Amino acid sequence: MHTDEIMELFHIGFLTVTLIDLVDIALVSFLFYRLYLAVQGTIAIQIFAGLVLVLGSVFVAQALNLKAMTSILRTITDIWVIAFIILFQPELRRLLVLVGRSPVVRLFLKMNVDESIDEVAGAVAELSRKKYGALMVFVRATGIRMHAETGTKLDAMVSRTLLLSIFNPRSPLHDGAVVIKDRVIEAARCTLPLSSITTWEGHLLGTRHRAGLGISEQADVIVVIVSEETGTISIAENGTLYREITAGNLRRELKNRLTVEGDRSLSSVWRALRTAS
Repeated sequence: MHTDEIMELFHIGFLTVTLIDLVDIALVSFLFYRLYLAVQGTIAIQIFAGLVLVLGSVFVAQALNLKAMTSILRTITDIWVIAFIILFQPELRRLLVLVGRSPVVRLFLKMNVDESIDEVAGAVAELSRKKYGALMVFVRATGIRMHAETGTKLDAMVSRTLLLSIFNPRSPLHDGAVVIKDRVIEAARCTLPLSSITTWEGHLLGTRHRAGLGISEQADVIVVIVSEETGTISIAENGTLYREITAGNLRRELKNRLTVEGDRSLSSVWRALRTAS
């Protein structure tokens, strides 16, 4: 017996359904479901529904062997897909960020940030004590080159002394974000997108906190924020702000999210720390 015959499951009219067909359908369904979740609640959902309708029409036309109709629908599909990508880049970027944050993807990521975390934790403790505002972005799965290029390129090793120098109020580089990749500060004085959220848990957010939230909504990053007014340390991740992180606990927080051993979610660690205190 042929392999195809062995894998045949059942027939629907002139169609023969095999195990491979079911796997193929399941994968396509999952991809469309994830795309639907990414665009749900936005205007893109209407375009998405139209695209699904056109793709379904192509399948029906092929099954009925309507060659002219199939050709026309394929042309429409090509145009529709291109228009979808151009018009709805933010929604598609959200989908890619969700994929990048997947635990499966994280298994293939190896970040050498232990020394960077120690240097950053030491610098943040000093910045918090002096009430010097700071904004530091740790890049994980997805890069933020477009935002890094808005600042001053450094490509320097992460060090406590350098970070204190950058965020000194008299420094020309202090107004903006520092982008850190592994053990390297890629750029300083970077401009980040502001979140539409203006208050969090009853607190009015300043520009620095809104920028930290904004970039965490769009990319797979961990953002450390030091308030210039109060010296309070906060962390932004996945569009969520975790306030009142102590300088002593910051190192543990970062290691839980940036190192291979850190599999626990930041939210659970944060709640445990707050409960213990």
